Parts: sequence; C-alpha cells; structure tokens
Amino acid sequence: MRDQPTASEKEFYDENGFLPVSEFLGKGDLERWREVVDAALSARGSQRFSFVSEEGTVAPASRRASGDQEYYDRVFTQRVNLWQTDAAVKSLLFEDALGRFAGELAGVKGLRIWHDQALVKEPYANPTAFHLDVPYWSFTSPDAITIWVALDDATLENGCLYYVPGSHKARKFDNVGIGQHIGALFDVYPEWRDVPAVPCPVPAGGALFHNGLTFHGAGANMTPGRRRAMTCAYMPDGATFNGQQNVLPPEYFKSLKVGDVLDNDAQNPLVYRATAGPDK
Repeated sequence: MRDQPTASEKEFYDENGFLPVSEFLGKGDLERWREVVDAALSARGSQRFSFVSEEGTVAPASRRASGDQEYYDRVFTQRVNLWQTDAAVKSLLFEDALGRFAGELAGVKGLRIWHDQALVKEPYANPTAFHLDVPYWSFTSPDAITIWVALDDATLENGCLYYVPGSHKARKFDNVGIGQHIGALFDVYPEWRDVPAVPCPVPAGGALFHNGLTFHGAGANMTPGRRRAMTCAYMPDGATFNGQQNVLPPEYFKSLKVGDVLDNDAQNPLVYRATAGPDK
C-alpha cells in the first residue's frame, strides 16, 4: 500500500479536487481487502447501517419519496460503518499508511474516520447522480477527504466515477439527493454546467481520492458483473457538529449541540496526526 503522496500528486489534488492512484494496493493487499470486505458484507446482511434509529429506519436523513427510493436502491448496494461491526475491516482502515496518505493529501493536522462505505454497483445498476459529500454529513468543512478503493476494475462500462475538476473551489454546501435526475446538481450550480466531467477508470487495487466538496457521480453498470468498491470518508480533526444526524447513533446525536467538537474516539477515531507543517 502506498503511504505518502508525491509533491505532484498533492499539486494535482489541490488544483482538481480529486486524485486517481492506479496502483494504491499491492497484489497481496488487494486480495486481503476483497476477502475482508466480502465477508463483512455477507455478515451485515440487509442492514445498511450499524444502528437502527428510534424512528425504525437505518438512515433517517436518507428518507426519499417512494419513486426516488426505488431508483436509489438500484444505484448501488451499500453498507456503512462496517469497521464498527467487523474487526477485520477495522484493521484495514486503521492502517497507518492509509491515514497518512489521506491526511497528507488533504493537508490537515489530523483526520478522523467519519464513516466507511462499501459500495457495490450490481449488474445493470442505475447511474449515480452528481452530488457533493460534505452537505450530507454532521460537520461542515472544506477539507474533508474520501478514499474510494476499487476491488474490481472500475471501467467506463461498469460505472466508474466522474469528477468535475476544480469544483471543490466553489466552497459551497448546497446539494441535491442522489435521484433520477443525474444532473440536478447543475441546476443548483449552473455556472459549472459547461465544465466537462472527467471519467476516472481505475484498475482493481487502484484508488481515487476526492475532496468532500468536489462534484462527482458515476455511470451506470452496463455489464453482467458487479463493480465492488470500499470507501472511507474522513473528517478533519477539530470539526464541529452542524445539527445533522447522518450516521451518528441516536443517543450520541441527542447529546450534542451545534458547535460541539466531534472528537468522540469511539465514533470517530483519530487515524492521522501530522508531525508538523499543515495549518488547516
């Protein structure tokens, strides 16, 4: 596994808001990640999150109209916060090299895991509408970063990711849901409508990193095979609560007030601390 970005990779990320890394995992690492994630997905079963809210749903913030929910369910199979229920997934995501690479790329003093997310585009799955990540979450920061690890080759045919280069520089937090109108985000940000999105196919073992405010989406899976990916979203250390629940367990959510620092190590463990330099 790569453990540090190069100077040119940092420059590319800062300018574009995303970075493809074609050989992030070694061959042995890839096989381990596949085995661990597949086993964790099987063990989790149909439960998407690691908790059930008092409202009886697994994701209160993701409730949609019935038509949108049916569409969304055919975008991908997802399971969130597997690290909290699977020790082997936790061992993958707590590797020092992973946190160091993401933290140095983001240029922050420290990173905490916000949530992991296994994403599987099933055969002939719907495209993923363009969206931002941070506005869904319980903190508001322009410096969040996500890693997206390809467990299968991600191709134009099976639904690779697309990024709008430089869109993170807008530093706005208006968003749309992942629904049937894949370009709805550009109704919110019409000034970005004519900037071509960049497709990012990556081989199995490759990774994509993106800023939490970078516009991104994914194509449909036009093949009979699955496209598996394991992701982890990171929150800059010191980020504060903005009032949204997202993946926070109900009891912890109720204990917070807007402005509280999200430094609960059980929920959002610190996985990177810079030794010197970054001032974000």
